[in-house]
Parts: sequence; structure tokens; C-alpha cells
Amino acid sequence: MDYDILISGAGPAGLCLARSLSGCGLSIGVVEPQPLAALETPAYDGREIALTQRSAQQMRALGLWERIEGYEPTAFSALRDAQVLDGHSRYAMRIDHGLSRHDELGWLVSNHLIRRAAFAEMRAAQEQHGDITLLAGESVAKAHTDEQAAHATLASGKELTARLLVAADSRFSGTRRAMGISADMHDYGRSMLLCTMTHEAPHHHVAWEWFGYGQTLALLPMNDAPETGAHRSCVVLTLPHHQLDGLENLPAPEFGVALTARFSQRLGRMELASTRHLYPLVGVRPHRLVAQRFACVGDAAVGMHPVTAHGFNFGLLGIATLSDAIRSAQLNAGDIAARRLLADYERAHRRATLPLYLATNLVARLYTDDAGPARLLRGAALRLAQNFPPFKRMVAASLSGSH
Repeated sequence: MDYDILISGAGPAGLCLARSLSGCGLSIGVVEPQPLAALETPAYDGREIALTQRSAQQMRALGLWERIEGYEPTAFSALRDAQVLDGHSRYAMRIDHGLSRHDELGWLVSNHLIRRAAFAEMRAAQEQHGDITLLAGESVAKAHTDEQAAHATLASGKELTARLLVAADSRFSGTRRAMGISADMHDYGRSMLLCTMTHEAPHHHVAWEWFGYGQTLALLPMNDAPETGAHRSCVVLTLPHHQLDGLENLPAPEFGVALTARFSQRLGRMELASTRHLYPLVGVRPHRLVAQRFACVGDAAVGMHPVTAHGFNFGLLGIATLSDAIRSAQLNAGDIAARRLLADYERAHRRATLPLYLATNLVARLYTDDAGPARLLRGAALRLAQNFPPFKRMVAASLSGSH
């Protein structure tokens, strides 16, 4: 047996899983197509990740929080409140942090800093315990399992065996597909353009989700720029893909004018402060999360629509559930890939993620339908939600991870 656990994918989910399991007497292999340099110093990718309070605790426990603060002292921005707007109306459903038990609903931090810190923590665990092997520049091409082991053939032709194979290689997981697990993929027919913008008016650390007619705008409040003091936000513009082609390549000044107009000047003049990044909008729900000596984590387990900002949070939750079960089995000399263990993980993670996945798809369909009847229903639903405190408390609990 080459490894006890073989993880396909060294994104944040795969790295955090390896870090979480290090030191409990298991040998861990991590396979990743990217070269080592890209893992050590990941490039800015436009994404700001919203962390629930529960996820913030997990980040601290894994050592990532302290590392990120060491990289950038102002990296973590408080997400105090949130508001949802519809169409041209200035009326909004407001989710106040006072509805939760915290001074903020959660935190925002750049994805590339999470990746950098996760890799550094994996390296530190590797050096301390000597139980992690990183195979950079490799990928799983074929995989199957039997009663005795999981078998993986890498793109280079190298064959590996493990007691447990874990897919952590994105919502479009090739490893999951190699294991014969199908998935429902919902292509929303849109793409997201992400970038950092500065703006004249302060955001007061309020996140926006603005379902306009023909577009969706999200604003994720960042801390003011340390060099200039300018107000900053991560902006997410969602449009049919062909409508983004021109915007993606506009010169920076014209792009700022265009975004200022799309935000109806509600934040004053806006200016581009980063590179721009484009991502297709596709939700993915695998039909199974586990198989014989196999499990999915992170986006390979559920690929969320970003409107609820729960993708990475669900990833961390699944990692905690699976790693706790594996550690317990290892401590008690049990099988770390036992059918019961994997079935319990699947059941718990499904219960935690499936209701919000389905509800998110429902909301996304309603609030991107610009037909007359849908517009009336959208506005009515928003006003009803704003004036129904139990619903708002439930949303606040979901955003903060307190439920």
C-alpha cells in the first residue's frame, strides 16, 4: 500500500484535509496538476471568500487565520450586515448582525491568501510529522476500488494504491467521474466577472446582492486600501457570457464608468483596482458523495451557486466531519474507509448542504426571471421577507454559521 489516504487535488479543500489528518499516524499522498511554484505563491484570482463564524474558528484551529494575518494584517474584512435589492427599487431586505449572536455576520478574505496559507500549513505539518507526500504536476487519470484498496493511475502512468481515495479536485471533478459517480449540473447560462473596485461612498461593511433586470450585482466589502485609504469592495457582475466579452477587455477608465453606471452611482464614482477574472456559473450536485473506499470533499461534494456564499464554508464543514471520523477510526484501530464511516459522512454532509443547495437554485431562478409576473413576485417576496423577523433570523444564522 503506497498511502493510507490519497487526496486528488491540492486546492484549499485538499490541503486543509491533509493538514487536518496529519499527525495521527496515517500516510497521506496529495496529487495536484499544478506545479509547485503555483501552489506556493498562488496568483490573485478575483475571489473574496465569505467565511461564517464557524469557518473562522476552523481556520484558526488549522493555523490559516494567523498565517494570513501575517501576510496581510488587513486581509480579513468584517461582514457586518447584508442587504438584498431587487430591480430598480431602492427598497432592500436587510439582514442585520444584531439578528445573530456576533458583532458581524462573518468575514471576507481573498481566496489566493487562503490557498497560500493552506499550502504553508500543509508544508509545516509535512515537516513536523513527515506523513504527507505532495505529487505536484500530476493528476488522477483512472481510478477504481475494491475491498482491499483504492487504485489510482496518474496521468504519467504511475500507479498508486491507498486505503482511501478522496476527490478534492473541483466541482467538475475528474476523479469523481473516474469512479463512475454522475452529477446533476445546472448551467445558469451566465458567467461572473470578478474584480476589486474602489468607490467614493463607504460601504459600512454591508454586503450587497442586487438582482437587477438583466444583471446581478454582488458587492463584498473589503477593508479600505492601506496605501490610499480608498473605500474598496470586491464586485461580482453576473451576465450572459457574451455580454461580458466587451466589459472584460474595456480599458480601466471606461470599465470604471461602466460599473459606476451599473451600480446606479449608489457608491459614487468607481474605479478598477485589480485584474479582472471570468468564471462560468454552474451548480453541481453529485448523485453520491461516497463509494467503496472513496469520498468527495469540497466542491467535488457540492458545487454551490455563489449567491449564498457558502461554497468554501460547506467545504470546511465536510472536511471537519470526515477528518473527525477518520481520526476516531484510526485512534480505535478501525478501518478508516469502513462502509459505515463513509455512509455516516455522506448522510451528515447531505443533511447540512442539500436544503440550501436546492433553495439557492430556487432563489436564483426566481430572481433572474425578468418576466412581468416574476418581477411582481420578486418584489412581494422581498417585502414579505423584510417584515418577517423569524425568516431574517434564519438567514442571519445561515450567514454566520450559527444554526
